[in-house]
Amino acid sequence: MSASKETTLRMRAGRTHVALNSNSTPTAAFVKNGNWQNPAEQCVAEITAQVGVDGVGAFDADTLAKQLMGDTIYVNPMILGYAWQKGWVPLHRESLVRAIELNDVQVKNNLAAFEWGRHAAHQPDALMKTIQPSQVIQFKKRESLEELIADRMARLTDYQDKAYAQLYQSIVSRVQATEAPLGKTLLSDTVARQLYRLMAYKDEYEVARLHTQTGFVERIQNSFEGDFKVHYHLAPPLWSKRNSQGELVKKKFGPLMLTGFKVLAKLKGLRGTKLDYFGKTEERQTERALIREYMQHIDHVLGSLSSETHAYAVAVAQVPENIKGYGHVKERNIRAARSLWASLNAA
Repeated sequence: MSASKETTLRMRAGRTHVALNSNSTPTAAFVKNGNWQNPAEQCVAEITAQVGVDGVGAFDADTLAKQLMGDTIYVNPMILGYAWQKGWVPLHRESLVRAIELNDVQVKNNLAAFEWGRHAAHQPDALMKTIQPSQVIQFKKRESLEELIADRMARLTDYQDKAYAQLYQSIVSRVQATEAPLGKTLLSDTVARQLYRLMAYKDEYEVARLHTQTGFVERIQNSFEGDFKVHYHLAPPLWSKRNSQGELVKKKFGPLMLTGFKVLAKLKGLRGTKLDYFGKTEERQTERALIREYMQHIDHVLGSLSSETHAYAVAVAQVPENIKGYGHVKERNIRAARSLWASLNAA
């Protein structure tokens, strides 16, 4: 919001000063756009263009508040202290302190955050040296194609069984064998990633497995203290109602749903068989059809693969990257993917 058009239009160089939290927060666009990218640097540039370099002061208020105060809830008084120290708030310090006291909410902590904000404006480098990084960041090299395939096979084995994983391997291996004479691996890498995404669609059995067999419950218990309950918001295609737009409406389920998940996870062997009760829905049938469609598209591009058609083949193989979300969101993305495939084939 700090860099929205409505806000920046009200900024004036020489009059407006901006104390900016450099730790940007994703907006609603993150939910609506699957390819959303954080525009933090662009936002800073736009604000600076409006008020000038001297009118902007930026610091990572989130990290400081978390490390120094234990909670990012103190970001605002910290930014206020930063702005006041810069001389951008035309009030006496005593007036601001008194206002915090009169508010009578976490007075001691809010005052402390205000003072830390002043330090951030006065001696930012010295302050940053006194705190520990919030997390240790380890850069992991990009996995090789062989490592990628082995990883996805292990996941598909957990998802279904070894036969399912071997089907995946056979298709990727055929792409590798066809692409190898060209001295390239991009098509094989793309197929290895996108075929896995389609084959590991999140149906009821997989949702149950992810909740009960991957350490999910343990992570929840380690993240919260005291007496709490976990509720699940789900929209099972077979039972859920639809809204006026025909979209499935989620319903709240209590903690007992975890017991149902444990039972359901053990029934994953029914997936795709005549006894697959959940597989009868249009959504599940579409997801399985997509796997077959993708294999057909790959067969098509492999039949005429050459140096000249390689880029086209990669574009065809990459299409499922945009098939994201669940329910009506996924339905919309599937329609767009099929339309893109049709356009690529026509071209």
